[in-house]
Amino acid sequence: METSVGALIAASAAKFGEKTALVMDGRRFTFAEIDQLSSDVATQIVKRGFGPNTPISLYAPNSPEWIIAYYGTLKAGCIVNPLNPMLTASEAAFAIRDCQAAIVFGVPDKLLALRAELEDADLVLVSLQACEPFVEAFEDWCAPSPAVTLDIEIDRLNEISTIAYTSGTTGKPKGAMLTHRAILTNVALTATMHRRTDADTVVCALPLSHVYGNVVMQCALAYGMTLILHATFEAETILRSIAAHRATLFDGVPTMYLYLLDDPSFTSYDLSSLTRCTVGGQTMPLAKMQEVEARFGVPLLELWGMTELGGVGTTHAFLAEGRLGSIGVPLPSVQARIYALGGSGSAMPPGEVGELAIRGPLTMKGYLNREDATAEAIDKDGYLRTGDLAYRDEDGYIYVVDRLKDMIITGGFNIYPAELEGVLCEHPAVAMAAVVGVADPVKGELAKAFVVLAQGRTASEQELLDFCRTRLAAYKVPRLLAFVEDLPKTGSGKILRRALRG
Repeated sequence: METSVGALIAASAAKFGEKTALVMDGRRFTFAEIDQLSSDVATQIVKRGFGPNTPISLYAPNSPEWIIAYYGTLKAGCIVNPLNPMLTASEAAFAIRDCQAAIVFGVPDKLLALRAELEDADLVLVSLQACEPFVEAFEDWCAPSPAVTLDIEIDRLNEISTIAYTSGTTGKPKGAMLTHRAILTNVALTATMHRRTDADTVVCALPLSHVYGNVVMQCALAYGMTLILHATFEAETILRSIAAHRATLFDGVPTMYLYLLDDPSFTSYDLSSLTRCTVGGQTMPLAKMQEVEARFGVPLLELWGMTELGGVGTTHAFLAEGRLGSIGVPLPSVQARIYALGGSGSAMPPGEVGELAIRGPLTMKGYLNREDATAEAIDKDGYLRTGDLAYRDEDGYIYVVDRLKDMIITGGFNIYPAELEGVLCEHPAVAMAAVVGVADPVKGELAKAFVVLAQGRTASEQELLDFCRTRLAAYKVPRLLAFVEDLPKTGSGKILRRALRG
């Protein structure tokens, strides 16, 4: 293992040198170029007087400059604060103030809005794109400067490398503090489980600010892969990219696969170079997972992770047995427990649903400035309570049922929206579905389904409800159903159920 995340790219440059590491929008970068440019950025950070452990924010969409700034920050011994580019300026400003960032690398429109929110803050604003009068130019930060010698071999394994903010679905977002050891361990174990090597080319449209996209990026750069990076997801563009670059691996969230399956151009592209795909971020209907494997012709490896782990917590090994619908097994050195609901602290036997908890070297040190929230999240035994409802089978494979906060209680019965979504997606006319609970004066809550029909297909509300009745217990069948053009999603592509509850 490297001594820090900043040392990772230097080690790869020494090993892979002039091999193409990154391709985006027709631009190519070798491992050596990314290493040199990130060292130039680190040198500027140090020359400006920003010492070790200084938080630096990244507030921009995917780009080569994002990656260079990321590694430059960590090579300087600073702490990286990756911000979702979909955050509003006020939301981003909260995180920047909370972690006391000194520099913000961003894009002009984001930085302009941010400046208005942080007029009283002593911040250095650096534009990753064409320079604006009110900010510094990133190209100046990449200029060679031999005046400072970087010591990236310092052992920072137990120091904080990253402050990553949660989505803030309940109250203000919290900054999860992740060590260099946690990030490097996650990268190494994810690469091992998926057999990611220098023989691979990976296509990715996941946001690098999100832990899933970040671990994909770091696995590629750590193990000599070529990363074909996209700023945003568009189905046909991704299909074309896989075919053109003869990609061996595609990583995505469930909605990406649903859009790919529904795209009329799917059969126009040769995807035979793929050897496996991964999916994570949210539960995916089993019927759609089976369709992915059948039409892509490769195994679909489900994974599960969270911000507080800096990436993946459980997954399937590429060369081992896979079980569709399961999030796999804990990464090596990681322990998982299924807690009984209700606070008793007892572990649930196989087949029984409880709250998934994780312990190991990936777990965050805690939430920044939030001892109360940290104590609530991490128990006395060091297990991180994830908020996911899950069960384990007799062989140790884990199955996520749903988010605890999304569970619907109707007339005293528990309903898991993911189960209903899975059944709806078995219908050939359904491309996507989301189920939420809506208030009811008699039952407490009722299940309401929002359905996106596949292109060129039709179905009536009654037809879909009748379909559900043949597959679900009566109390689980949605009581309300609405057809919609699309579903609201987060920046990482997850379906945003809370936006449907209004």
